[in-house]
Amino acid sequence: MTKGRVQTPADLPGEWRGRRVLVRVDFNVPVDEAGRVTDATRLVAAIPTLEWLTTRGARVVLLSHFGRPRGGPDPRYSLAGVAAHFATLAPFPVTFFGETDSAAAVAATRQLADGSVLVLENTRFLAGEETNDPGLSERLAALGDVFVNDAFGAAHRAHASTVGVAQVLKPAVAGLLMARELTYLGTALDAPKRPFVAVLGGSKISGKIDVIEALLPKVDALLIGGAMACTFYRAMGLEVGSSLVEPDRVDLAAELIARSGTTLILPHDALVAPSIARASEAHPVRRDQIPASEAMLDIGPETAASYARAILSAKTVLWNGPMGVFEHPPLDHGTSTVARAMADATRRGATTIVGGGDSAAAVAQAGLASAMSHVSTGGGASLEFLEGRTLPGVAALDAA
Repeated sequence: MTKGRVQTPADLPGEWRGRRVLVRVDFNVPVDEAGRVTDATRLVAAIPTLEWLTTRGARVVLLSHFGRPRGGPDPRYSLAGVAAHFATLAPFPVTFFGETDSAAAVAATRQLADGSVLVLENTRFLAGEETNDPGLSERLAALGDVFVNDAFGAAHRAHASTVGVAQVLKPAVAGLLMARELTYLGTALDAPKRPFVAVLGGSKISGKIDVIEALLPKVDALLIGGAMACTFYRAMGLEVGSSLVEPDRVDLAAELIARSGTTLILPHDALVAPSIARASEAHPVRRDQIPASEAMLDIGPETAASYARAILSAKTVLWNGPMGVFEHPPLDHGTSTVARAMADATRRGATTIVGGGDSAAAVAQAGLASAMSHVSTGGGASLEFLEGRTLPGVAALDAA
């Protein structure tokens, strides 16, 4: 996962004033059809590191990807609008420069005022970004004197702006957000306070197999929710109706049930309906009574209450993946119950970690993000970390 503790800017000696600090952030935020930012969570999360640097007089230069442009620059994926929105949130001056890999961009970094921030254009506009091209990495390194990676959400990508530049531009250290992510997730895996309860949801077991395998030996209870529970049900010989099932994972689900003992806990009731469009017809049934014409779209109320009790009994809780189709009430009951239980557990002194992605969106929707110990900004990165994989963007940084 990591090679011990990574360094942060606070570990580096010397004066910051006038130093160009190249910071990889994750400004890949959702926008509406008009290009307006609809969720600024990642923008706000970047501020502590940037404020630490700017208050010390550093000249901060930001790199980020945004969306998935194909074949070069595309105005729809320019970071100009995101940078403008970020400027309204930041307690320091923010400007945007519409280039990245150019002599003009390097000149702009040198003309930057102390204590201010310059956002450069989308790194995915650059040929060689996603292939970690050495030449591009060298040119990106010319944009700063120090490299700080604070983009945990992109740490599982071996790109030029996350890995290549860190291998060229030294020192290369972690930002405060990156360090916080690694501390919370790493402690949960390596030294959790017990009881340690993990809650895993989402639609497909295939996306969570490695996480389940990694967590089963470490947790005291692994609570399963979401549509992926139905693949386990099929393995148990239960009727699942029109629920989402992965037929090629049924044997694996049966094996996991057989060797997990009492650690793996499946929902004992379900909220079912003919379809998501007919969510108003949702009703609870026991897991062995799912109608052939309906689908499980949320965990049932008895399971939600049981999971809440398990969460409240824990000292460490890790949650990744919603319990149902939380975007469509009343199919949000299981997910919101888990979110409220985690908030209550936090108040009682437990460490609660939300593993990014849809579960982070669900916590935000419930207005409970600030009630958790930590909400990860990286869905895919947090999953790979929990699986025990090495994150390339972390491995490239200087160890403490």
